[in-house]
Amino acid sequence: MRKRKLVCDCCVVGGGMAGMIAAISAARHGASVVLVHDRPVLGGNASSEIRMHICGAHGANNREAGILEEILLENLYRNPTASYSIWDSVLYGKAQYQENLTLLLNCSVNACEMEAAATPGDQPRIRSLTGWQGTTETWHTIEAKLFIDCSGDGILAPLSGADFRIGREARAEHGESIAPEVADSCTMGLSCLIQAREYPVPQPFIAPDWACKFTRPEDLNGRDINLTRTNYWWIEVGGDKDSIHDTEVLREDLVRIAYGVWDYIKNYSPDREKAANWALDWSGFLPGKRESRRYVGDHILTQNDVEAEGRFDDMVAYGGWSMDDHFPAGFYHPQKGTIFHPAPSPYGIPFRTLYSRNIGNLFCAGRNHSATHAAMSSTRVMGTTSLMGQAVGTAAAIAVREGVGPRGVYESHLAELQNTLMDDDCWLPWHARPMPALSRQAELTADAGDPEPLRNGIDRPVGEAGNAWSGPVGAAITYTFQGLQAVKQVRLVFDSDLNRNANNMPSRHHLNVNWRSPATLVKAFRLEGCDTSGQWRALHTETCNYQRLVRIALHAEVSAIRLILEATWGADAACRLFAFDVA
Repeated sequence: MRKRKLVCDCCVVGGGMAGMIAAISAARHGASVVLVHDRPVLGGNASSEIRMHICGAHGANNREAGILEEILLENLYRNPTASYSIWDSVLYGKAQYQENLTLLLNCSVNACEMEAAATPGDQPRIRSLTGWQGTTETWHTIEAKLFIDCSGDGILAPLSGADFRIGREARAEHGESIAPEVADSCTMGLSCLIQAREYPVPQPFIAPDWACKFTRPEDLNGRDINLTRTNYWWIEVGGDKDSIHDTEVLREDLVRIAYGVWDYIKNYSPDREKAANWALDWSGFLPGKRESRRYVGDHILTQNDVEAEGRFDDMVAYGGWSMDDHFPAGFYHPQKGTIFHPAPSPYGIPFRTLYSRNIGNLFCAGRNHSATHAAMSSTRVMGTTSLMGQAVGTAAAIAVREGVGPRGVYESHLAELQNTLMDDDCWLPWHARPMPALSRQAELTADAGDPEPLRNGIDRPVGEAGNAWSGPVGAAITYTFQGLQAVKQVRLVFDSDLNRNANNMPSRHHLNVNWRSPATLVKAFRLEGCDTSGQWRALHTETCNYQRLVRIALHAEVSAIRLILEATWGADAACRLFAFDVA
C-alpha cells in the first residue's frame, strides 16, 4: 500500500458544514490547510447522503451569514431545481478549488502521533495524524501545527488523549433543570431520512419483505405524516445504545423502519389516497448522527449559559435553536420524539468551548464542542455549527501567524478574532464592527434616504433598528474625501433576506421546484471615482451579483467614490444596503 506525507499549518478532520467552513476560513486567512473527510461528498448531515436541512437560530433576522450564507446563496443561484447533485458540486467546488486548501476525500483518520509536553507548564500536542484512503489504497500522514476536529464523533479525542464526555450529565452537576437526576450514557439517536416525489399518475409501492410492518396509526405512536414535508426525522434509534460502535446495527434498524413507514403511508394509512401519486424518490443508508463525544474545553456551555443569552466576553458564534432534546429510545419511545425546551435567540457561544483543555494544539467545532448534553441539544444544528467552524478556522489562521495555540488566541488575540469574524459577515450579537478610518472620516451622502446606518458597524436589522440604507434603483451613495485618497478596497453587504424560508434544500420534492436568488438582493451595481477635476470614471461594474457580502479590490486615487445600485433580483424591490466601507 502507498504512503504519502503532507505538511501544513492546519489539518481539519471532518468535512461536514463545520469542518468545511473551518478549512475554507483558515485557508482564506493565509494558513495552509489539509481537510480530511471520510466520505465522497462534503456537507455531512446536509450532504446528498443524509439530506438533513440546515437549521439555525429562530427569530427575525437571526439567519447565520458568513461563509454559510455565501454557500447557500450560490446554491440558490446555481440550483433552480434543488438537485442534490448540484448541491454536492457547490460544496465540492468551495473546498477543492480554494487556494491554500488540499482536500482528501474518502480518507478515514484512525491514528495520531503525539508530542509530550516540552516543559511542566506546557500541554501535550498532536504531531501528526494518519488516515486510510480506500479509493487509492494510500495511507496519508498529515503533519500540522494545529488540528481542528469537526468529525462529529470527535475521533481525535480518544486518539490524542483529549478529555471528552459522552451522555447526559446529572442535574446537580451544573444545576440544569432539564438534565436527568442521575448521569447516564444516553445520547440522542441516529436517523435515516426518506424523500418522496409527486407524479401526475398513481405510483404503487411494494415493500421488501424485510421492512418493518406498520398497519395502524398507533404503530407510529402519533408521529406526524405530512407528504408536503417529507423530513421524517423521527425515524430515529440508538440513543440508548452506543451511537458510535453500534452504528451499523442501528443503520439496519433504521432502514427497516424507513421502508416500513413508507409502506404504511402508501398501503395502510387512513389517508393513503392522498399519497396515491407519491413515490419514494430516495432513502438514506448513511445514518445522520445527533450526538456522541463532546470535548471538554476551558469552558463547558450549559443550559444555564444558554438561558442567560451567553453574553460572554469571548463570544465568537451564536445559537438560537431550542434545546431540542430527543428521547434516547427515539422511534420506540411512546411519545413524540423530542421536547423543545425554550432557548433565547440569539445567545452567544464562547471561544473557550472550541478547543481542548488538555491538548495544546487542538480546536473543535460542531456537535463535539465543549457543552453539556442539554446545551448541545441546541448548539448541534448546522447553522450554529457552521458559525463555530468559521470561528475556529479564523482563529487557527491567527494562531499560525502569531505562533500561539488555541488558548493563546483567547488570551492575546481575542479582539482580532472577533473583529475579523464580523468583517467576514459573521454577526456577533451585542457587538459592532469597527469601521475603517477612511469611511469614518469622509462625508457620506445619498440621493435618497439616510446613509449613516451604513457605517454603524451592524450589518443586519436588530430589533427595531434597520441598520440599513434603502432607496430606489438608480440611487447613488457617495463618500467625499478631503483631497485625493488611495482606495484599496470596497466592502459591501447587501440584503439577502435573512428571513427567507429556504435553507439548503426544500423538504418537498415536486418535479419542478424553481428556486431563485432572493428578490431583495442587489443584482447590478457600479462604482465610480471622481478625480480632482470633478470627472467621474468607472472603477468597477457588476451585472450579476448573487452574494450578500461583496469585496472589491481597487487601486484608485480619488477625491470621491460613489456606489450606484442598478437592479435587484426582484423587479419591484427597493435596493437595500447594510454596509458600504472604503479602506
